Amino acid sequence: MNETSTAAEVRRPGRLSGVGRVLVAVYAILALAATGRSFVQIVQRFDEAPLAYTLSALSALVYIVATVALVRRGRVWYRIAWATILFEFAGVIVVGLISVTSPELFPRDTVWSHFGQGYLFIPLVLPPLGMWWLARHPVDDRGASA
Repeated sequence: MNETSTAAEVRRPGRLSGVGRVLVAVYAILALAATGRSFVQIVQRFDEAPLAYTLSALSALVYIVATVALVRRGRVWYRIAWATILFEFAGVIVVGLISVTSPELFPRDTVWSHFGQGYLFIPLVLPPLGMWWLARHPVDDRGASA
């Protein structure tokens, strides 16, 4: 490093580089898929399974907020990313367990039913990857992603 190098040149890449871009892209695709699915379910068949379809809409909202939070900078957005990803993981585990042990409570599938089986288990795998990524890219004292 010579004297003309700036701090920006020696900084580690932020959350949106490399694997981070792929992670955000998968979250965005899942947000779109869950939003579309829940919209159709609620408009066309809400009376068939109100709990399941409401949970699909909630999961869509969580994926949207998580996507935005992963993209945005700053301490507040970093914390929102953690909160949404933790909530998402809890939802996948709880709804997954209930849908397996008490299927009568979910006469129709949600995004999180059977641990995300209808979405190739991506809802189960994505939160741990997101948590790992956030832990590897903490926010510094100024609120910037390290």
